[in-house]
Amino acid sequence: MNLFLRRIFNINLCNKNNYYRNSLNISISSDGIHRYIYTKSHHRNNDNRDDSTNSNIKSNNERTYFGDEIVNFNDKTQRVDNVFTSVSSSYDIMNDAMSLGLHRVWKDQFIATMSPCLDTRLLDVAGGTGDIAIRFIRYLNWINEKSNSRTQSVTGHVTVCDINNSMMNVGQQRILEQYPDIDSSRISWCYGNAESLPFPDSSFDIYSCVFGFRNFSHLDRALNEAYRVLECGGRLLILEFTPQISNPLLSYLYDMWSYNVIPPLGKVIADDWNSYRYLIESIRRFPSQNEFSLMIKNAGFNSIEYYNYCGGIVAVHSAFKL
Repeated sequence: MNLFLRRIFNINLCNKNNYYRNSLNISISSDGIHRYIYTKSHHRNNDNRDDSTNSNIKSNNERTYFGDEIVNFNDKTQRVDNVFTSVSSSYDIMNDAMSLGLHRVWKDQFIATMSPCLDTRLLDVAGGTGDIAIRFIRYLNWINEKSNSRTQSVTGHVTVCDINNSMMNVGQQRILEQYPDIDSSRISWCYGNAESLPFPDSSFDIYSCVFGFRNFSHLDRALNEAYRVLECGGRLLILEFTPQISNPLLSYLYDMWSYNVIPPLGKVIADDWNSYRYLIESIRRFPSQNEFSLMIKNAGFNSIEYYNYCGGIVAVHSAFKL
């Protein structure tokens, strides 16, 4: 059932031949949430989306950034795959190091923001470690126990899609060995590229991506694919590190930690300095919260907003396909 409409309107607002493109105005509410308010202008279809706001890719269609290094697009995909193959066995430890353990809190809050229903179909892209899949299944079990419903069974399912088999192998092994409460039949694992997802149109209620979006070569293509595979009323949720922290002191301390501590830790823990240097550099090359919100808008999404965590070190971007 349509997720957004079930909760908000209970009517079908999608028209595949006739939709409304919106001009953007930024409004910051008293609760600190950045919301985007639109003036509607009529468009016939969704095929003429403006891809000009990708701040990483200006007019050059051949080259992009791999961290601070300029590489060919095809090279970036392979090199990112090599990075995550290298760090897969120690990824959880390094996430703790990169965020001082806060990534666990952020992911818990991310699932609370998602607030899935008992029958939600979730696509978790770049989720090979299984962190979001585990939290998703546990959340559904929790709301089922809380509601004590005898009329509605838990049919929610999560599909984990990742381009790196090593990461998915780690995730599947973790669930089998460490999480006996998780019903593995409610998790599917699929090898796939976020820029060309191997799923039919309108297949999922929610699309999530946690700390993976900045590694994609073409952000606009990945967003277009997210729009395609979501059903009408489906929700986009992306949790990502941000390049801009408004507090100067926090920004300075975070930069010092990122550049001077994390790569050496990567060398000690995983014998891999360069991969963890890339992970830090890739954060600085990702669009700002406002720039990324514009990209989401240009992919056709509506009701766009973002929530900063920890002073803007990370942000959750939320939008709906209407």
